[in-house]
Amino acid sequence: MNWIAVAAILGSGTLAAFTDWLFMGVLFHEEYRRYPEVWWPGLREGNETGAIIWSSAIGYVMTAAIFILCVLAGVHTILAGLTVAAIAWIAGPLGVIVINGFFIKMNPKLTFSHCTGYLVRFVIAGAAAGYVFSMS
Repeated sequence: MNWIAVAAILGSGTLAAFTDWLFMGVLFHEEYRRYPEVWWPGLREGNETGAIIWSSAIGYVMTAAIFILCVLAGVHTILAGLTVAAIAWIAGPLGVIVINGFFIKMNPKLTFSHCTGYLVRFVIAGAAAGYVFSMS
């Protein structure tokens, strides 16, 4: 993998971290307090630094995974990268989040915003991968 792909992974991962903040932190923020008993002790009191750091690190791994999927799929256009990203989103986070929403006490607004947030993350990574691989 060349340096342009690594830079694209880091750049798109960073951009996606900001969209995570928007969709999974700011949007419908008051709904996270509706069922405080579902959160780990410490998070309820606002001590979320460790969880945010780990979530961000995993987000970069997810971004790199979309790039790897694009390599395996032979992506050479942005549209193809977006297609891989959409399929990965359907196969992964969409199903998990919606199914968890059936069983975990969570406001449907949060289910929607989390699904949308992961879609945006995957689309950013797929578009970046399609762009990078179209140059080669």
